[in-house]
Amino acid sequence: MAGTGGFDAVGFDAVLLAGGRARRFGADKPAAPVGGRTLVEWAAAAVAGASRLIVVGPRRDVLPDAVVVREDPPGAGPVPALRAGLAEVRAGTVVLLAADLPFLRPAHVASLLHAVGERPGAVLVDEDGREQWLAGCWRTAVLRAALDGYPGESLRGLLGPLDPVTVAPPPGARPAWYDCDTPEQLAAAERLL
Repeated sequence: MAGTGGFDAVGFDAVLLAGGRARRFGADKPAAPVGGRTLVEWAAAAVAGASRLIVVGPRRDVLPDAVVVREDPPGAGPVPALRAGLAEVRAGTVVLLAADLPFLRPAHVASLLHAVGERPGAVLVDEDGREQWLAGCWRTAVLRAALDGYPGESLRGLLGPLDPVTVAPPPGARPAWYDCDTPEQLAAAERLL
């Protein structure tokens, strides 16, 4: 699938952040089923065109072809998880996603890839215009440079200064940026699928 702003569909890797403590969820959130798939399977399906799929978190049997790595220490948060995942990226562009986005589709990822142009990255925004830092794509070299020596724990603090282009997906009942942080949000997603 050529024609995505100079990016070939096989020219990107994907990093899914599927670790964390899921305190509000109370269980292994990425392994939670919704609509006949686990949340992490939905996220992986959105990046089906990736050359390499890297999952940061515990090994699960649902994605046998994924490269699985752990952040150090496990559950340390999104910045250490990104650092661990990025170490496995080979492509010049990387799609960075949370593993709890059941409504994100390949068309949304293609929109992000297309929007990057010459910018360092692109992120989805929600209905209120807020950046969704765990639904974006980035130039790998830019992310590596930003992470080099970054002492903070905030993903917004790391990615915000990179001034990514924002992408607003079409409004609808199944927003691409919708994440499942609680069992109630998972139940709502199940009703919408």
